Amino acid sequence: MFELKNVNLIYDLGKEDVTHALRNINFKYDKKGLLGVIGPSGSGKSSVLYLMSGLKTATSGQIFYKNYELGKMTSDERAKLRHKEFGFIFQRGYLLEYLSVLDNVLVPLNSNSEEYIKRALVLLEKLGISNLKDKKPYQLSGGQRQRVTIARALINNPEVVFADEPTAALDHKSAFDVMKVFSEYAREKLVIVVTHDKSILGEKTDIINIWDGVLNTLNTNRESELEKGLVDRV
Repeated sequence: MFELKNVNLIYDLGKEDVTHALRNINFKYDKKGLLGVIGPSGSGKSSVLYLMSGLKTATSGQIFYKNYELGKMTSDERAKLRHKEFGFIFQRGYLLEYLSVLDNVLVPLNSNSEEYIKRALVLLEKLGISNLKDKKPYQLSGGQRQRVTIARALINNPEVVFADEPTAALDHKSAFDVMKVFSEYAREKLVIVVTHDKSILGEKTDIINIWDGVLNTLNTNRESELEKGLVDRV
């Protein structure tokens, strides 16, 4: 599904002091399920997520999603791809303050049909916040806001969910409840979770380890993808 070839991301290119966010990243991942991206703060975890989703453009190298090379797509083409195929969860719960919780979840669908409302309510129930459906974002805690963004990311049934520290604003119990929702969704789709807390990732989660912008290992806990040639170590 994804392949990164010799990918580099450099900030302040052309200036005397440049920052290498990522260095020579190579890996291929061709399956559904949960994929964890772990490493300390500033290691490049989020940069990998933004490159794979087309939110950032690599300084050099190639990034492929299915049959698309993201670097050769126009901004409009990448935007359409993200809308059709991807769901996003960021560290901050970005919500429209003038809409209710339910309406915020429905935003990607641009519809309030009965079918979509039922789907949204099921997601809110799974995330333990269905009782807040009529509340406005300013009435929610940080953890509640984050769970609304998770429901919104899943509402249009995306092929890939990109989650950047999705449990950072949650207590440990709520974090594990959210991971259960991700695990259920990942039975049919791909969910990529960036985190510094490995404890929230289940035993069957494949894990990319990144340190100082370098992909050190990809540990697979299911049938060996390294042996099958689907995942390459750097």
